[in-house]
Amino acid sequence: MIQVIAGNKGTGKTKRLIDIANDALKSEHGLVVFIDDDKRYMYDLRHEIRFVDAGEYEGVRGGTADVFLGFLSGMLAVNYDITLVCVDAFLKLIKSTSLEETESFFSRLDALSEHSHCNFIFNVSCSLDALPPYVARYVI
Repeated sequence: MIQVIAGNKGTGKTKRLIDIANDALKSEHGLVVFIDDDKRYMYDLRHEIRFVDAGEYEGVRGGTADVFLGFLSGMLAVNYDITLVCVDAFLKLIKSTSLEETESFFSRLDALSEHSHCNFIFNVSCSLDALPPYVARYVI
C-alpha cells in the first residue's frame, strides 16, 4: 500500500509523518524505516525506527525517481522484515519540482509494495489540487 501526505511547505507534513512512524511501532510487526534527505529529524523518531539519511549514499540524493526506486528495492531485497517505509522530502530526494514525471515510479512502487508486503508513506510538497490523479488516489 502506498500513502501520500501532500501539502504546501510549512503545513506540518513532516511532523505528521514522524508521528505516523512513531505510532506505527505499536501496530507494525516488522521494521519501520524513515528516509530523509538529511539528519534534521533523526532525534524526533523513536530509537527502534531505522533512520536513513539518503544524502549519505552516492547518487541517491538528487538522483532520479528510477534511482530512488532501485534504492528502495535494494533495501527490501536485503531485509524481508521491513514492513513500513516513510519517506520525507520525496521531491528533494529525486531532485524534482514536479510530480508529472513520476507516474511510472508510482506504478512500479505499487508492484514492489505488493511483492514485498511493505507499505510506503511519502511526504510530498505539493498542493492537493495540483496533484496528478495517479498520486491523488494515495492521499491520506
